[in-house]
Formats: sequence, structure tokens, C-alpha cells
Amino acid sequence: MEYEQILIRISGKDRSGLTADVMAILAKYGAQILDIGQADIHSSLSMGILIRIDATSSGGVMKELLFKATELGVTIGFAPVSDDEYEEWVGRQGKNRYILTILGRSIGATQIEEAAKVIASHGLNIDFIRRLTGRMSLRNPVKTVRSCIEFSVRGTLNDREVLQSELMRLSPELGFDFSFQKDDMYRRMRRLICFDMDSTLIQAECIDELARRHGVYDEVAAITESAMRGEIDFRESFTRRVALLKGLDISVMQDIAENLPITEGVDRLMSVLKTCGYKIAILSGGFTFFGEYLQRKYGIDYVYANELEVDENGKLTGRYVGEVVDGRRKAELLKLIAQVEKVNLAQTIAVGDGANDLPMLSTAGLGIAFHAKPRVVANARQSINTIGIDGVLYFLGFKDTYLGELGKLN
Repeated sequence: MEYEQILIRISGKDRSGLTADVMAILAKYGAQILDIGQADIHSSLSMGILIRIDATSSGGVMKELLFKATELGVTIGFAPVSDDEYEEWVGRQGKNRYILTILGRSIGATQIEEAAKVIASHGLNIDFIRRLTGRMSLRNPVKTVRSCIEFSVRGTLNDREVLQSELMRLSPELGFDFSFQKDDMYRRMRRLICFDMDSTLIQAECIDELARRHGVYDEVAAITESAMRGEIDFRESFTRRVALLKGLDISVMQDIAENLPITEGVDRLMSVLKTCGYKIAILSGGFTFFGEYLQRKYGIDYVYANELEVDENGKLTGRYVGEVVDGRRKAELLKLIAQVEKVNLAQTIAVGDGANDLPMLSTAGLGIAFHAKPRVVANARQSINTIGIDGVLYFLGFKDTYLGELGKLN
């Protein structure tokens, strides 16, 4: 018995029952389905079906499908696929697959064009494209509008770092963020996410707020600037800044905590992560008092930060208790929590904005620079600069339509 492969292409206005009607005809002739795919954009259907069928039956099946297409009001076409062409296609299935996610307040043709050009220049082929964000209402737009598109690409990538740098260069020029990840089982099974706190989960630096209340902001800022210039390390700068807070009443800390400016998207992000079973940690060079306030607010599992020493009169002593949580310590803590939770490092995520976050960003399976300093963005593989922190959800593959009310925007 001689067999042949036929690629069936169907396009037109989508309607309920169309797939069942087509499959009924194929089943009647004993067709084997080698591949199938469908996209539906604004009720416009595009479907492809690759079948293998007895050569003596191919004429009959095409004839019936043409009649059914007329009845359904769709266009149908056929193309033969030789054994060699099919085997070549099968051979390509072993190539590496990657996911490129681009997001921003708005994604237009220019951004998609430039991203697609980068993909093509590295010999990668786009298998499919899907929109992760919900459809935008023209009459009732949401306040925190955003757009996200995910490309599934396949091929042999010779230099990932060059591809990353090309996308990094385009990102600020065209106003979009991106994530480029290998599409493996770890990407689909992330389990632990670690956040920096100051300027990441909250839009403030807590030590600056304390310094303002204590009238020593200028002195603290001068030490911070010295550290940023590389004149002193984080540990020394931290020790000197904390010393300037001596005598501040801890009641001030409670007032600051209750008025922390929460970053756009935190409520949505935390709600989704908790519901989906993620373990969440704050690893901060800030202070435990504020980290524990967020822990109670969002049900965060772990908080590691710096603890300020308080005297018997409820005032800060100008000293801290225990080991300073600096960049090295953050990376160590991420590994420790992953070990405790029995999570592979490839299943971990880290999000931060500062230079002392770089060690944990590079240690995690997925490191994301969030509204970060230029040096951090330049050294991170993923970054979010255009939208709120709930953009992390799209890098994890979440789709607005899957989230329902849980992921509702406001």
C-alpha cells in the first residue's frame, strides 16, 4: 500500500464545530494526523493539518473537504509533502528551542520587526507567536496598560551572549523589555523567587527615609555616593550610615512602614505567586523591620535583611545585629533556601535593581533586573524597565486569560 503526506491549510471566519467536521472526514478515510496547529485572531481562523493517507484515498478526502469548506464558508488548500521533506522537518525537531518574550506599555510593528530580525540573524526560526496580555479595550482602557508577546523559536544558537547584547541595545531605543530563555523543563517549573526590597518591591530606600526623619540625610547620601564611586565597599558604607541613625526612636520606623510606596504590580504579582504555590523570599540589604512588614502584608515565606540594634529606651544604637546582607550573602541565601525547599537552582528566580543584587541575579536560574541601574542592566540577561513588577509573570509564561480575576489589571 502506498502512502502520501498532504498539508491541509484552512482559513476564514472561525465557527463552532469546524474542527469536528473536518476530522470526521479525515477519520472516514483513515488519515493519520502527523501534525496540527491552529491560530484564531479576531475570529479569523488559520489552521494547518499534516496528514498521511493511503494514496488511493487522497482524491476522495480532498474532494469531500472542498465541499465541506464551501458549506462552512472557509478557504481550503492542499500541498503535497514528500518523504524527504517530512524527514527533514522531523530532523529539525531535535534542535534547541528558546522563548523570547518582549513586553512594554505598547508593542508595535517596529519592535516586533527588530526582534524578529535579531532572531533571524542568528539562524533561529520562529515556530509560533502568542500574545500573553489580554485584549485592550478602546473605550475603557485600564490605567496600567501593558502589552506582551511571546515567540517560540528553534535552531542552533552559536553565541547567546551576542544575541542578548543586541536585544539589550534595542530595548531602551525602542521602549520594550525582553527575556530570552531556553525552553526546557526548568523554565516551566520555577518554584522559588527571591526579591530585593528597596527600589524593587518598594519605591524607596529605607535608610534614606530613616535619615530624613533623623535629620542626617545629607551625611548618609554622601556615604552612599562614595560607595557608588567604588571608594568604599557596601559593608563599610552600611556600617557608617547606620551609625548616623543613633538615637532615632523606633516608632518612626512603624510610621514609615505603614506609608511605604509599594511598587506598581506588587499586589497582583504576590497574589498570583502565592496562589500558584511559589516560595517567596526577600533578600535585602535594607532592614528586617520593613521586610517583616511586607512579609505580613503578602504572606512572604522568608525574609533576610539587616537587623538594627535597639536599646532599652526604644531607640536605635547606631549598630546592627548579625552579618550584613550584602551581594555575596544574597547569593548564599538564595542557594540555602533552594536547598531547604529542595528546589533545583535552575528553578529559581531573582529580581533586583542594584549592584549588590548582581550575584544573586547570576546565581538564579532566571535573573531579572528591575528598573535597575545601567551597570546592573548591562550585566543581567533579563530586564524590566517599562512596566510594573508584575511583568515578571509574563517572563514566567503566565497569560492574562489564564489568570482570570486573579490577574485582573486595574
